[in-house]
Amino acid sequence: MAAGDSFYIATPIFYVNDVPHIGHAYTEVAADVLARWHRQSGVDTWSLTGTDEHGQKILRTAVANGVTPKEWTDKLVAESWVPLLKTIDIANDDFIRTTEERHERVVQQFLQKLYDDDFIYFGEYEGYYCVGCEEYKQADDLVDGAGEFEGQRVCAIHGRPVEVLHEANYFFRLSAFQDRLLALYKEQPDFVQPDSLRNELTSFVSRGLDDISISRQSLDWGVRVPWDEKHVFYVWFDALLNYISAIGWGTDDANFSRRWPAVQLVGKDIARFHAVIWPAMLMAAGLQPPARVFGHGWLLVGGEKMSKSKLTGIAPHQITDVFGSDAFRYYFMSAINFGQDGSFSWEDLSARYQAELANGFGNLASRVVAMIGRYCEGVVPAEGALTDAESRIHQVTTDAVAAAQRAIETFAIHDAIAAVWTIVDELNGYLTEQEPWKVAKDEAQVERLHTILYTAAEGLRALAVLLSPVIPQSTQKLWTALGADTALGALLEQSIPNAANWGQLPAGTQTQPLDALFPRIEQE
Repeated sequence: MAAGDSFYIATPIFYVNDVPHIGHAYTEVAADVLARWHRQSGVDTWSLTGTDEHGQKILRTAVANGVTPKEWTDKLVAESWVPLLKTIDIANDDFIRTTEERHERVVQQFLQKLYDDDFIYFGEYEGYYCVGCEEYKQADDLVDGAGEFEGQRVCAIHGRPVEVLHEANYFFRLSAFQDRLLALYKEQPDFVQPDSLRNELTSFVSRGLDDISISRQSLDWGVRVPWDEKHVFYVWFDALLNYISAIGWGTDDANFSRRWPAVQLVGKDIARFHAVIWPAMLMAAGLQPPARVFGHGWLLVGGEKMSKSKLTGIAPHQITDVFGSDAFRYYFMSAINFGQDGSFSWEDLSARYQAELANGFGNLASRVVAMIGRYCEGVVPAEGALTDAESRIHQVTTDAVAAAQRAIETFAIHDAIAAVWTIVDELNGYLTEQEPWKVAKDEAQVERLHTILYTAAEGLRALAVLLSPVIPQSTQKLWTALGADTALGALLEQSIPNAANWGQLPAGTQTQPLDALFPRIEQE
């Protein structure tokens, strides 16, 4: 079991039948913000992402493109999925592919153990199968089709007809874990979050669980079942094991103990796999369930979940090419209540970029650094006597750090950013009220001018620390402008818990000119 000062966060591994859209990037950024926050808080942190590359949908897509499944996945991973991480500035520690030998070996070893311990048996099954979900569906998971699928029953998520499959497969005794799962949900109320999702899954499990098929005979693109090589493992049982194969289960006990259990960040549509099937698999193997499963909402475009088939998918680079990666990260983490569905629009993105990033934070940073350059020859001045105005800045900063930390603990990233943004608003109001450009005209008020500018600069120092997990490129530029590359500036630390400790920016530090962090964008 991981130590209390360890934080292991994993995104779902993404299915590579097509290129990524902003829904995938949304999950990646959220996990990255949480990982960066914990790293800057001194926590032993590990961040995992990757790709899910087996299954029927991959096979069909590859055949349709005239290549083998491995050629298709290699191409998509190299040209689209790994570059995505650079596009949105993800600082992951590991990237795992389910076609890697280190993963396939663990899949076979883990499921062989479950078979040996009689948690897996052979049987027959007939049911509705959605290729898009790679999942068997119950009747109440289907809806009436519309348009070209009118008169048919379709998957409620993908809107496409399901297939009726009859197969003789291996089954996992999921039904044996109903009581243990319900006890887990009750004894650890934050195991599944948000609360609405926990209630939904508790109701689902309470109605009774069926044993589920874990193998397929009808395709050969997957990990072979070691005791019966006519079968390959069902793609979800293969994929879920990436969270432990990546950290050394069965091969590196020390690292596994250091990292596990993980925080699992997933879309709400795959929460059943992660909060029902996955912990049951771990229980069967005698392992601890994940630390927490957080199911976030969907990104909606035109009121619908993004879909390549419906032509509503938006590539991340379409946004970053115009606004930059920091604006992408800030917008999706602040504009949407994390855990709920959220709508994307270009108009809202543009408005928030201009009002909050360019005019709010960016202009604040530019003004303060420019005034230190103009009135103090670029050297951070020493502060003099403090007034109630400075005391208020100190208190707002202290309160913001505490509020942001509480929000991060519940994965309320939007609330954490809102808490930090109170410092931005307070500093802008402080400058408007104190008018340092007027104070500078009175030589008798040099000490007062220096106090105002030091307070503003120290406030920027705190913002550079607190906003670094969200907008890392801009805060690094600000950090450099505040003198972090100088001998005095090198003494600065980027610890989030200590961000509110006032007076860390040494007087006498030489600042550097700062270009606009968020330049004005001409709208077509």
